[in-house]
Amino acid sequence: MPAEDAVILITSKGMGHGPEELQLTLLNKYLQLLELNGRLPTAICFYTEAVKLVAEASPILDRLIALEQKGVRLIVCSTCLDYYGLSDKVKTGIAGSMADIIEAQCNAKKVITI
Repeated sequence: MPAEDAVILITSKGMGHGPEELQLTLLNKYLQLLELNGRLPTAICFYTEAVKLVAEASPILDRLIALEQKGVRLIVCSTCLDYYGLSDKVKTGIAGSMADIIEAQCNAKKVITI
């Protein structure tokens, strides 16, 4: 069950700047530690290239599915999914509008962008 009244925004295909493999490794480790320490956010929102992380063939798909199964809402920008042609390839989370993302942000006590 989510314990923190927080929302995490993921806006790229990884964490930080650098080689894509390193960005994915860092994001995977970050999400793993969130899950392990039990301080789960209420929601994780994905937009721009980050929507690729919830689609088939994502290298961190299993990690995201595990978080969703623990009650974390995964909100995925439907405009971005359409832009990248991924609407029919989503494997976890819900396709939402920018209004859904704004609502999650406004209802949270803290918003973390990675």
